[in-house]
Amino acid sequence: MNTIKKIGSIVGLVLISGTLIHSVAYTEPKSNTEIGGRYYPTSIDFAGEKTPLHLADVKERFDRELIVNANLHGSMIIITKRANREFPIIEPILKKYGVPDDFKYLAVAESALVNATSSVGAKGFWQFMPATAKEYGMEVTDEVDERYHLIKSTEAACKYLVNAKEKMGSWTLAAASYNGGLAGVNRQITSQGETNYYDLLLTEETYRYVFRILALKEIMKNPVMYGFTYTKDELYSGIPTKKVEIDSSITDLAAFAKQQGINYKILKIHNPWLRDKKLTNTSGKKYVIEIPTSGY
Repeated sequence: MNTIKKIGSIVGLVLISGTLIHSVAYTEPKSNTEIGGRYYPTSIDFAGEKTPLHLADVKERFDRELIVNANLHGSMIIITKRANREFPIIEPILKKYGVPDDFKYLAVAESALVNATSSVGAKGFWQFMPATAKEYGMEVTDEVDERYHLIKSTEAACKYLVNAKEKMGSWTLAAASYNGGLAGVNRQITSQGETNYYDLLLTEETYRYVFRILALKEIMKNPVMYGFTYTKDELYSGIPTKKVEIDSSITDLAAFAKQQGINYKILKIHNPWLRDKKLTNTSGKKYVIEIPTSGY
């Protein structure tokens, strides 16, 4: 038996042989419009900096990313499920460093909230290259790669973004520089005589970058408006863990995992920064390993 809950003022249903197979629901807020049956916001901002949608090219660039990402249904569903687990870790770190909350959507744009590896060797949620990771205090070796450590890589990203904001003058340009590099974006600012991201002609990737972040923010904050509905049970949740501090070497991580009441697979799921089957630690450095206390 199908139970249909009405959300807002409009509910669209598709029925085949009397079976409900799809439901799209949305409520139209006062500050937004619906164009040709498709929801479209009339006002957006990034980190409190308003996007000039009254400019023809800006509106079209945003519209492109909104349409593309809203129609990547499978990707948006899985990202939203992950966000329920990862955003509660990312958000307080952004706040701690004074970085606007909107930058969590930059991590979505970079990696879809997984420890991804790019074609050029950038890794993790925040896609750091090895040299930049080390510059911002992360350890990168064959055995330990803290680009895969969500807390430490988020802290490093915050340090970069605060520095970029100071140099670039706006959070929007700081976001653009995360993709195009500080030097690359600055060269275009100097050569074009413009200091606003929306007035600059940049490489195709950087030209689209902030708009993709804006589109992801818009869709993820207003999922029902774009045809995405979820129940709480469908979203991924964090798993409770205990912290085990290690200041010596571990010759066999699989055996260590067994000692902790889990297996090697679970150890690596919760500690992806451990990149080998052992942890060599001759300097006495303190590492904190997360051990799940339930969920398996």
